[in-house]
Amino acid sequence: MFLALMNRFLSTLFAMVIAVAFASLGNASKQPNVIVLLADDLGYGELSIQGNPEIPTPHIDSIAANGVRFTNGYVTGPNCSPSRAGFFSGRIPTRFGYENNPIGERNEDPAIGFPASEVTIAETLLEAGYVTGVIGKWHLGGTAAYHPFRHGFEEFYGFMHEGHYFVPPPWKGVHTMLRRSTLPGGGKEGRWVGKKGLSYHKWPRDEPDYDADNPIIRGGQPVEESEYLTDALTREAVDFIDRHDDKPFFLYLPYNAVHSPLQGADAYMKKFSHIEDLQRRIFAAMLGNMDDSVGAILKQLRKSGLEENTLVFFLSDNGGPTEELTSSNAPLRAGKGTMYEGALRVPFMVQWKGTLPKGKVYEKPVSSLDIYATAAASAKAKAPKNIEGVDLVPYLTGKRSDRPHETLFWRQGGKSGLRHGDLKLVRMGGRKGVGNSKWELYDLSNDLSEEKNLARSNPERLAELVAIWEKMNGEMSKAMF
Repeated sequence: MFLALMNRFLSTLFAMVIAVAFASLGNASKQPNVIVLLADDLGYGELSIQGNPEIPTPHIDSIAANGVRFTNGYVTGPNCSPSRAGFFSGRIPTRFGYENNPIGERNEDPAIGFPASEVTIAETLLEAGYVTGVIGKWHLGGTAAYHPFRHGFEEFYGFMHEGHYFVPPPWKGVHTMLRRSTLPGGGKEGRWVGKKGLSYHKWPRDEPDYDADNPIIRGGQPVEESEYLTDALTREAVDFIDRHDDKPFFLYLPYNAVHSPLQGADAYMKKFSHIEDLQRRIFAAMLGNMDDSVGAILKQLRKSGLEENTLVFFLSDNGGPTEELTSSNAPLRAGKGTMYEGALRVPFMVQWKGTLPKGKVYEKPVSSLDIYATAAASAKAKAPKNIEGVDLVPYLTGKRSDRPHETLFWRQGGKSGLRHGDLKLVRMGGRKGVGNSKWELYDLSNDLSEEKNLARSNPERLAELVAIWEKMNGEMSKAMF
């Protein structure tokens, strides 16, 4: 009897051990969820973890605290659309002609949009068994041929153009500050501050007509949305995670904050009432609102038990347009639309609890191209051979000690850039050509703000980098628009 009981006990114990082993094996091989949180026009120096004490961003900062913050994180274009095209394709967008930034009515040009020939990160993950969704700003073509559904996404909630008002007219519940070529009363300079929630600041051109033929869309149909748009996008994202927390998913969440128009929700305007400058206060309200929204996303991951099985990226699409928004790129030079660091180097961080180190600062150059490669490798998905990013996990866990990228290339019309090692090459020509602009050369290892042009004093290195840029430029396509 004793032997029979003992045999039964040992058999049960053995079965339990086998079950636990197989469960552990299953967890180890489980495909991680992937979330990409993309801010719009957020300056390099604006997050509190990036050195800004004025606007607390604890939720965004927590991604870095629980993961890795990149001090040399780059995007593939100095403005919205080519930056997205690079991340989306895993390739330098100039390689396939996606070089410039369509705005306004050009969004509806049927010849302008992300080409179907490029295999997107969404298509690759969809093929690997992921549920895919995009919630927010698209800006990769505004006509039917370029709809997210035609690029690997199964769900879409957002808008197609480059911007959108955060609440529908007449903009109740927010303070709005718009750009205007002539201020009320005929004013030509400065700012006009209204008493009823609408103010203006002087600008060469009026605020763009963001909402013209640019509705909020669910799937393929326009919908009415009354909630402040940052909150609405977060609501949809939280619901997406909740509905799909039993399967691997890819969620791309491109916020339109802190992109213009400047519209701060009343509750956040009150929170930042101590900031005297109205324009800066509205910006702070928009950023604070987005930070709380990121907090809601992270909270839902915890609620769904997905924290340790989700790869979360946060970055901006480009640097901030400082005069327009007050968005600071400090200590970097210039901002959006240029080829200086303030346009191309962005706040960039990632967390994957239990896999990536916690609280690590990584100082070697990385690129938004790497998101595609990292997600595909982690998902064991078959990515196209021509993607140019690298899987960052071995670099961040210490398995590799070399640089992820020795050379990074940029071109937009006559504006050109190259980072090779710690040297940076810049040329700021016009849109249609180089004109009379000359190459500039900077050593980022001791001149982060690009203040000391070494082009004259170091002609040999200048010639070396120009030759590298010209060789790579010869591999690129002609701009499609």
